[in-house]
Order: sequence, then C-alpha cells, then structure tokens
Amino acid sequence: MVREDWTFKDLIAAGWSEADLEWERRTEDSLSALAEGRVDEARAGFANALRLARAGFAANDPRLAASLSNQAAAVATENGSGTGQIRAAAAQAWSACDSWIDKMTAPRTARSSMFHLRMERLHRPAYEERWRVKGRELLADVREEVCADETLEFVGRHEAAERVARWHRERPVTLSDPRKLMAAVILLAAREKRFGINGDALPREEGRLQQQ
Repeated sequence: MVREDWTFKDLIAAGWSEADLEWERRTEDSLSALAEGRVDEARAGFANALRLARAGFAANDPRLAASLSNQAAAVATENGSGTGQIRAAAAQAWSACDSWIDKMTAPRTARSSMFHLRMERLHRPAYEERWRVKGRELLADVREEVCADETLEFVGRHEAAERVARWHRERPVTLSDPRKLMAAVILLAAREKRFGINGDALPREEGRLQQQ
C-alpha cells in the first residue's frame, strides 16, 4: 500500500484537519481489507470511519454519505436485514451533497511559468466551475449506484482491489476539496444488491467476497 507523507504543517496550510486525513486512511485500509477477504476487519474499519465522519464532517459532506453507505453494506453483509434506516440516511446524505459541491473550491496547482500563474488568476472562477461540473457528474454516478430503494452489499474482492488501485492512480496530489470528493466516490465499498428474475440474490463471481 502506497502511503503519503503529509505533515501537520501541510494540513494547516491546506485548511485540513487530522480527521480529514484519518478518514481517508481508515476507509482505504478497510477497503483494502475487503479486497483481501478480511471481512470482519473491514466492517470494524468502516464503522470507525463512520464515527469519525459523524463527529467531524458537515451533514452535506460526501465522505459522510460514503461512510453511511459503507456501513449499510456492512450491516447487510453481517445480518442480512435491518439496514433500512441507515440506508435511508445514506440516500439523504448523498442528496444533500449538492450544496457541498456548490461551495467546493478547486486546488491551486503549481505552474511552470508566470504566464500560467497569471492565466489561472484571471480564469479562476471558470477553473473552479469545471471542478464543480465534474463533481456533479461524480455524484450522479454514485446516486445511480447506491441510492435506489434497494439493499446494499459490499463490492466483491476484485472490485474492492480495483477501487483501491484507482484511488492510488487518481487521487489529487494536493489536499483539497476535489480530493475529499474523489475519496468519497472512489473508496465507496457499497453497491446495490443484485437479484435474478426470480428474486434470488445473484451469486458473486469467482474471486469476489465470500462469506465465512
């Protein structure tokens, strides 16, 4: 697992808290555990990440929505039922994220010349709006995946591993609002439970999560 070496000074400069970074780490570790078939460890990790999100994030923060979805999947995986309340809370949280996107600020990236710095300053509003458009597109994809009135379940082992790898490839190199959003979207461990035409749950493909 690739770790980034952020310092407390980096967090202060970016306007981040230790909770912001710790949520990322706990959620990534839990998704990695899921990819390796360590289901109980994944459940415990997602529960810890949810406690952190509830204590430190706003109600419209997409990371809170992601944690609620992950917890709904964890409960369903363990109990097979009793997830209606938390699933509804997750759907409500995802719906509230639009107001978070509206206030999202784009990262300030290093530029190679004074010309690029000047152009970024001149076109900053347009630059930030492009990030907001991308954010709304990401939210739409997530809502389609986990916000229907269906039971949630964990993604399989292969998909969990792919999501961890995608996070390592695509996470922004700066501590920023877009990074918070992408963490919520990419480190999502939940999906709608899939059923066949007779109403039975579809079997997981080979290599995916198997219950012990």
